[in-house]
Amino acid sequence: MLSVIHAGIYYGPTSLKTELCLKGKQMMYDVCQKQGIPYRNCKKWILAQDEQQHEQLDKTHDFTKSIGVPTHFISLAEAASIEPDVLARNAVLESPTTGIIDSHTYMAYLEADFQSKGGDLACHTEVVAVEPLASGSQGYQVKTTSPSGEDSSITAETLINSAGLAAVPLSNSILPHDRYMKPYYAKGSYYSYTAAHPKPNTLIYPAPSTGAAGLGTHLTMDMTGAIRFGPDVEWVDDPNDLSVNEERLSPALDEIKSYLPSINREKVHLDYAGIRPKLGKGSAVARGKGDGFSDFYIKKEEGFEGFINLLGIESPGLTSSLAIADMVEDLLYG
Repeated sequence: MLSVIHAGIYYGPTSLKTELCLKGKQMMYDVCQKQGIPYRNCKKWILAQDEQQHEQLDKTHDFTKSIGVPTHFISLAEAASIEPDVLARNAVLESPTTGIIDSHTYMAYLEADFQSKGGDLACHTEVVAVEPLASGSQGYQVKTTSPSGEDSSITAETLINSAGLAAVPLSNSILPHDRYMKPYYAKGSYYSYTAAHPKPNTLIYPAPSTGAAGLGTHLTMDMTGAIRFGPDVEWVDDPNDLSVNEERLSPALDEIKSYLPSINREKVHLDYAGIRPKLGKGSAVARGKGDGFSDFYIKKEEGFEGFINLLGIESPGLTSSLAIADMVEDLLYG
């Protein structure tokens, strides 16, 4: 499975997403090199098709300079010579530190590292209740059930809620009602491409739309160079709804054609869907007050000793993952 190593250019100057993405990006490249995890520093282009989008790219470029992340504009002529099938009518902003990673191999490495240090992994085991003992000062009783219906429980000194789509419901089952949060589920469909041409070698993103909950239906590739598109954004109520929706294909094709006009529409197919755990329906890009941008929520919960909450860990969560681990360690033991 391919995942993008994000540069950290969308999330504002003071957010945890920016701080942890910048730190985590370098940590991820380092661990890939040391552990032989497949990756490619393939770069990313963000395309402007009109003057308004160009102005947005100018703001993005100015912001990246302010946080020390390299980006630069390349001429339309140079872009056409590098990726002749990609259409950019107005401007191209390149992010040279963006890349891709084989995320399954990465997760297998983390799992093996965890277990080599004495960690136990209980797959297919549902947490059905968590009871703080004396507000956590005596630990947390975690009750579970197995696929066969066998119930068990453990008592843990510390509790780290990193349950992804289930993190907010789990948090709400522990914290008092006045500290409840509402989960939002953004399903994203991905589209495969079965033709040999066109086949860009650079990640291609449209300029992000103001207020949009995602970054547009962009082009990525796997380690073999096979391209795919996505994700889009479809709000759903059920975090288990991973069905692909045929109605999403036509608007996705229109967006793809805007930057890859020679694409063969008949060779683009619905592939699979994933769901992002969000804390609101606001913008994926931090543009200032009132944009609805939601940051990561990573906190040591007051009044609950040893309880660390990680909520809304969507993109750039994978890129940030090693830096998030460092932050959690500091919250617990720093």
